[in-house]
Amino acid sequence: MDLTGAAMAVFSLSPRGYNRPMPTSPSKTLEIVPNPHPDRDYEVSMTVPEFTCLCPMTGQPDFATIRIRYVPDAHLVELKSLKLYLWSYRQEGAFHEAVTNRILDDFVAAARPRWLEVIGDFNVRGGIKTEIRATYGKRPEI
Repeated sequence: MDLTGAAMAVFSLSPRGYNRPMPTSPSKTLEIVPNPHPDRDYEVSMTVPEFTCLCPMTGQPDFATIRIRYVPDAHLVELKSLKLYLWSYRQEGAFHEAVTNRILDDFVAAARPRWLEVIGDFNVRGGIKTEIRATYGKRPEI
């Protein structure tokens, strides 16, 4: 396969050691990878400052910072798949409360963490700033 110019694909090394194409468009799939330290509690924290979705009432864009903190169990969420997953909301109408809880539900379904917190910190719209916090599980002492 010729990987020059506009036809170049992005590849990643899989756990089995062979290359496979990595998607570069929005996706509702959260991929997981093995946790290298499932024997220990530790926290993973991610901040996504450029999240967008559409207001289901007006169709106007809503902008937010999404903060995700979790204590993994057997799996981690692969970061590029998280980026593409969050990118998939750009053309989707969703209330702030619904989208924050859906992110939490999808993350739990994919990775089954010991504990998870998702915060949707939405920019001011109509003079009101909204911050939604959803959690799953009991946070271990770290």
